[in-house]
Amino acid sequence: MSIDLQQPQAKRLLVVFGTRPEALKCFPVVRAAMARPGIKTRVCITAQHREMVDRIVELTGMPVHDDLDVMRPGQTLAGVTAQVLAGVQEVIEAFRPDAILVQGDTTTAMAAALAAFYQRIPVAHVEAGLRSHDINSPFPEELNRRVLGELAEWHFAPTEQAQRNLLAEGKKEASVFVTGNTVIDTLLHFSKAMDADPTISASFAQRFAFLDPTKKLILVTGHRRENFDGGIERICTALSQLAARPDTQIVYPVHPNPNVRDIVDRRLRGTPNLILTDPLDYLPFLYLLKRSYLVLTDSGGIQEEAPALGKPVLVMRENTERPEGVEAGTARLVGTDVDKIVSTAIQLLEQETAYLQMAETHNPYGDGRAGERIVDLLASRI
Repeated sequence: MSIDLQQPQAKRLLVVFGTRPEALKCFPVVRAAMARPGIKTRVCITAQHREMVDRIVELTGMPVHDDLDVMRPGQTLAGVTAQVLAGVQEVIEAFRPDAILVQGDTTTAMAAALAAFYQRIPVAHVEAGLRSHDINSPFPEELNRRVLGELAEWHFAPTEQAQRNLLAEGKKEASVFVTGNTVIDTLLHFSKAMDADPTISASFAQRFAFLDPTKKLILVTGHRRENFDGGIERICTALSQLAARPDTQIVYPVHPNPNVRDIVDRRLRGTPNLILTDPLDYLPFLYLLKRSYLVLTDSGGIQEEAPALGKPVLVMRENTERPEGVEAGTARLVGTDVDKIVSTAIQLLEQETAYLQMAETHNPYGDGRAGERIVDLLASRI
């Protein structure tokens, strides 16, 4: 006599992302979820940023089961929202997930979560609880975060500060979990791979042969919408002054948005000691980050990544939704004030004690195991 012992049906998890940062930060979760018995994972990309997200998918080897291909020339926030909302609804109807996981603060994340809410599917939000407390800065990310905070069933906060933000907004304590930030998982994964394979570093050393090892490398990113109205101009003025120093070399991968590229080309193209490049894929950017002495940025994720490698960060924004780095001492807010950018950078270039105080401070954003923690928590809840 045989007894039919049926295995419990696998729970279905739908992961949705559409931009390069989302892909980088979802990779550790997708990897952990696909290795977990009892969870059937499906990956949907919206391609809000087509080429950049494709490159990360190729680099990480993540599967893509659904591709909404929403990117259009001159796309608007309303257009992206509408396309993601409709597209994710179709995927939900086909897959019938038990939960949907989104990451961060993009239009993709917000619209996908809204589609899930309409279908009464619980939402897991990775990198939850970041707040600048200014709805217009960063725009539209701060609004997206707040909307996601209302839509999510589970909030995976990268830090205790993010957890406090969510609890202050009335989120149930049992729904908020501090996991660390998954971007550190990805960073450490590829940094170790790069260190373990000398051919990778050798190929990048050849690619970036123009780097002068006798000079201190300043790596720059600058593309935020709130800096379009004069901020990019001021950043360019500060960079031209820093480039005049004989002990520095600046590399600035320039965002393709014409609001950025046109100004940067006009102001900085041909400046000695300052190299403008096209946007870089993740691995070459990581190589430069590892080679850098100092980072100047208005980006979000780099505020977390650079401290993990011991690189001080000057944040060229008036406020940040990542105050942990500022509080810990790994980052400083300098806004787009030319004098403040230049004087703070010079202090770090010239004063070793000030530099080491930032470079040797503990990174507050995680230990590289956030993806595993998130999947462990989800496995017991969906």
